[in-house]
Amino acid sequence: MKKHISLLFCILAIATSCRHHSESEGKAIFRYNEAAGISTLDPAFAKDQALIWATSQIYNGLVRLDTNLNVEPCIAKKWDISSDGLTYTFTLRNDVYFHKNPLFNNADSTRKITASDFVYSLNRILDPQVASPGLWIFAHLATNGFSAPNDSTFIVKLKEPFAPMLSLLSMPYCSVVPHEVADNYGSDFRNHPCGTGPFQFQYWKEGVKLVLRKNPNYFEYDTVFDTEMNPTAINRLPYLDAIAVTFIIDKQTAFLEFVKGNLDFMNSLDASYKDEILTRTGQLKSKYADRIDMLSIPFLNTEYLGFLMDGKNQIPKAVRQAINYGFDRRKMMKYMRNNVGLPGCKGMIPAGLPGYDTAAGYGYNYDPDKARHLLADAGYPNGDGLPAISLATTSSYLDLCKYIQQQLSIVGIDIKLDVNPPAALREQMAQGKSPWFRGSWIADYPDAENYMTLFYSPNHSPNGPNYTHFSSKAFDRLYKASLSETDPSVRLRLYRQMDSLVMDEAPVVVLYYDQILHFTHKNISGMRTNAMNALDLRYTKKEL
Repeated sequence: MKKHISLLFCILAIATSCRHHSESEGKAIFRYNEAAGISTLDPAFAKDQALIWATSQIYNGLVRLDTNLNVEPCIAKKWDISSDGLTYTFTLRNDVYFHKNPLFNNADSTRKITASDFVYSLNRILDPQVASPGLWIFAHLATNGFSAPNDSTFIVKLKEPFAPMLSLLSMPYCSVVPHEVADNYGSDFRNHPCGTGPFQFQYWKEGVKLVLRKNPNYFEYDTVFDTEMNPTAINRLPYLDAIAVTFIIDKQTAFLEFVKGNLDFMNSLDASYKDEILTRTGQLKSKYADRIDMLSIPFLNTEYLGFLMDGKNQIPKAVRQAINYGFDRRKMMKYMRNNVGLPGCKGMIPAGLPGYDTAAGYGYNYDPDKARHLLADAGYPNGDGLPAISLATTSSYLDLCKYIQQQLSIVGIDIKLDVNPPAALREQMAQGKSPWFRGSWIADYPDAENYMTLFYSPNHSPNGPNYTHFSSKAFDRLYKASLSETDPSVRLRLYRQMDSLVMDEAPVVVLYYDQILHFTHKNISGMRTNAMNALDLRYTKKEL
């Protein structure tokens, strides 16, 4: 009997496989792997890259960021900001519809979005019952800050000016969702998504596969021009028929699937295969050049080591500065990361963001003699008498930390490595229990204020992202001035003043500014991204 049942399952599996193959045959399906997994398709919870990539295919917001990180129209076709910086008035398109869903209960199974949908969607982020991690983005919102005087006008009112507000509204948290579907499913909206985006939900088996299919009623079009810039065609977006996401945890296995052509796209790099695909100088190896394309752009991610600036185990300023001078970041990038990224010799503001200054007169280069002098000034000549310093890290960064440990030992600083699971390290950082820790900060929105918020006194963890507990009245004055400053050039000057002040006090050791690497096969074209590592597949094409 068991043999007959096993045979039946085999026949059903083969039949299902054949049916899926025939359904996808001749279709342009974009395939990528998400090792981190996807826990929800509700944009109210899109707090990390894996969730942002998935939800940004399904949903739209008022505005979005282009390839140069400029804010551009999306569902809002234009906007106006009042002279006092407190009122944002958006005029909406009138041709945007939600994905079809029987809960709309009409002949078309859909409906046009209106400004009241944005009132509902953004108030949903504020709702404690929803418990969205995106609540913080509306810290500057006035009471009853969202309104819709008519179907095409949406208004946001702030209680105080906040210059980066428009960029914040580009985040997936601010996507529009239909109340009919979200209210019906409640917390289960996570796996019954309904938006207005270029792709709509089809299938999701958690930990196995996610499939999104083309939205045939998407509102955006692509105008094709000839060599003389005459329009030759107007095509409804997107070009792809579907997106298929797998969840292979082992990155080496996922890499092999990409090389074999079973995945169309691979993001970034893992130590397990970096030397296989890249040269020591960060170039694509010649054996892959004929079948793989590589795109490299700055990534708004600063990797750093943070010192806890309060408590009994505080490390003296001179020692913090000595550590900053005591290891060669350029050599570290060449030999440990194949030159993927830039050495962190400036401030916390990363390359690719206004505020990063290649000619900055602050920051730290490799200077072992200066490190020794600082140690001597602190009362530790050649490190004599300086207790060993424990650095909390994770296994993913162990090689980098071992390199820093070896380099600092040469100038007399003894480092002990404390390897933790990522969740445990995050908890230590949040609770202020680690005197020295490895951290990273990926921009939530493209404004240097997002990096300076790590050092603002009221943001001390666990209530904010100031994990070092850095405190400076001078810094706080500059930070508050920048929030209400509407002149970009003045804000830029304030950001650099803050960055310089932080570097002098050395609550952090900036390791490097990260870099995005996107690998695709030669039959993929039209992918768009930016320094926020967006995955924009509206214009992507796949030759079959």
